Amino acid sequence: MMRKYIFVFGALIGVLNLPAQVNDSVMIKKIADDIMLNGKAYDNLYYLCKKIGARLSGSANAQKAVEATARMLKEAGADTVYLQPCMVPHWIRGAKETGYVQSANGKKYNLKLCALGNSVGTGAQGIAAPLVQVQSFDELDRLGAAGVKGKIVFFNMPMNPTYFETFRAYGESGRSRVFGPAKAAQYGAVAVMVRSLASNVDDYPHTGVTVYTDTFSKIPAVAISTNNAEWISSQLNKKIAFTAYLQTNCAMLPDVLSYNVVGEIRGSQLPHAYITVGGHLDSWDLGEGAHDDGAGCVQSIEVIRAIKASGLVPRHTIRAVMFMNEENGGRGGDKYLELALAGKEKHVFAIESDEGGFTPRGFTITASDSQVARLQQYTSLLSNYGTSFIKKGGSGADINELDKAGAVLAGFSPDPQRYFDVHQAAALVYLLPQIRLLQHGA
Repeated sequence: MMRKYIFVFGALIGVLNLPAQVNDSVMIKKIADDIMLNGKAYDNLYYLCKKIGARLSGSANAQKAVEATARMLKEAGADTVYLQPCMVPHWIRGAKETGYVQSANGKKYNLKLCALGNSVGTGAQGIAAPLVQVQSFDELDRLGAAGVKGKIVFFNMPMNPTYFETFRAYGESGRSRVFGPAKAAQYGAVAVMVRSLASNVDDYPHTGVTVYTDTFSKIPAVAISTNNAEWISSQLNKKIAFTAYLQTNCAMLPDVLSYNVVGEIRGSQLPHAYITVGGHLDSWDLGEGAHDDGAGCVQSIEVIRAIKASGLVPRHTIRAVMFMNEENGGRGGDKYLELALAGKEKHVFAIESDEGGFTPRGFTITASDSQVARLQQYTSLLSNYGTSFIKKGGSGADINELDKAGAVLAGFSPDPQRYFDVHQAAALVYLLPQIRLLQHGA
């Protein structure tokens, strides 16, 4: 299904670019046939995941991924390939984290946990303190310093399983991970333990970024598996008290130089008007970044390859961009916008894929009603390839301010149901080899 997914992504780029006399449905079929027969996305994704692996900003693997995707863009036939330098954060996890909870009778229960991205470490001795559960920020506010100071706060905020749009559930519960540590520090907490942002219940902890403020102390923060969270919560609800112990070795190092990777097909009629198609090249360190966001990167490269292979010549210049540092800083997207504005570039359209590699469903558009209506005319042309909607909605973290350069913004939406089973966790490391075998019919 990945090939169809990439095709739908690329087809919208194609119909926005071709001269009026070119028949859209013929063009779409031409691109679709080529991708089904000759697509390189699986091979490129396999290389990113299995030959390079996790690509956290500032790491040696991130630099390897820069070099690899520049090569892939050249092999795809881009007219020009170049790098945009940007300084990025360099956070390291260090040695594997450990932790447990201990009941009043002295019995210990080891935790499946991981440090949150950008978190400070606990130091070699770790931190031990009473555990207090909160299930909302309102509950934390009610407890205040009297109920939180000197304790480890356990944010148990499950993703709402009734939402079909799982990204909505992620946005609601994700506040605990992103802002919870800073919020708990406001009341004197010494550390934070967050229920993983996962839609399933298993033993894999999910990492992800947390954001500190300069107003309050930076305190260590970890995520625990959903299985751990369910069990601990059930015991706390029975009024069983726990002390928690956490030991982490993470640290933020000085910023380092990295790059966005850009490949272009030069437009025949409007070469200085740009259409951007992209994904982010960095990934968290626990897995291999197949869904987040290797898929978006190889899809963007495939747009270049497929349009070149089709022999069709776009009117506007198409840029495929591998953005660096979406996960824990957004520096690549910021640099791309900065350079676009400084160069007074005209951007007409930008689309980002950062929701995984499952079955295609549709597109979301950030634009005026009339612009959305115009794009909705293409829905029927794409319906044979899995997409069912083009509607108002979000775009992507790396492009969400590119409207300042004139662009209509879009995001690509695959089926969201299983994405948060594997998002930012080690779980998918064990699945990608089987996916590749299925691709080859084994």
